[in-house]
Amino acid sequence: MRAARGPVLAAAFLFAAGAAPAAEVPLPERRSGYDFMGPQTRGMQDDDMANPGMLSVLDGAAAWERKTGAAGKACADCHRDARQSMKGVAARYPRFDEATGRPIDLEGRIARCRTERQQAPPLARESRELVALAVYVAHQSRGLPVEDMVEKDARLRPFLEAGRSQFERRQGQLDLSCAQCHNDNWGKSLAGNPVPQGHPTGYPIYRLEWQSVGSLQRRLRNCLIGMRAESYEFGAPEYVDLTLYLMWRARGMKIETPGVRP
Repeated sequence: MRAARGPVLAAAFLFAAGAAPAAEVPLPERRSGYDFMGPQTRGMQDDDMANPGMLSVLDGAAAWERKTGAAGKACADCHRDARQSMKGVAARYPRFDEATGRPIDLEGRIARCRTERQQAPPLARESRELVALAVYVAHQSRGLPVEDMVEKDARLRPFLEAGRSQFERRQGQLDLSCAQCHNDNWGKSLAGNPVPQGHPTGYPIYRLEWQSVGSLQRRLRNCLIGMRAESYEFGAPEYVDLTLYLMWRARGMKIETPGVRP
């Protein structure tokens, strides 16, 4: 096995202690990743004219109005003005899906509408158009609090616990867990960057390292690869369960989409 280098080596030294993981971040102490950013990055997110994620929002707005598929329909034909019909929607996902008997995330719902309602070819996960539609829809909820969907629908409870288990489980060649970073060591520095608490309130998000907007699942895959752990295919139920847990963990916090991070 190759020796760990850079951020991976730093993580191994910083988080490999065998102490039991700390409890979840208390609700009053939760902070957005925005709060850990420098003034330039915060300023970029705050100014819609400077926020590069807004270009993807504009792409999504165009896709919203575009007729496609055998049905010849646009999203707007069913949902009309997204500023009204999609307001608060992103704050309620993932939610329970009757058709599959398990949670579905926002990107999954958009993708299904395309194939079932528009009768159009499916959009691949992390494709430019699907990410653009997701960031456009989520942007309509900016400033609104994440809802506690588990409290509203008890059918989500076992999937929440599955996501919690993933978050707390040590895995990969470095034997790390998500909780060791985002519960135990938030606020510390890793490879020159502050460790946030891991709340997904800005997704889909523009990351400077990507030079593009990406989904939460893209970020989760990055984390697993950094831990040298098994990653999953985009859309895998493991990612949806973990997303459900992370959104529940961020309940009451405000949607920021599109966020900007390093």
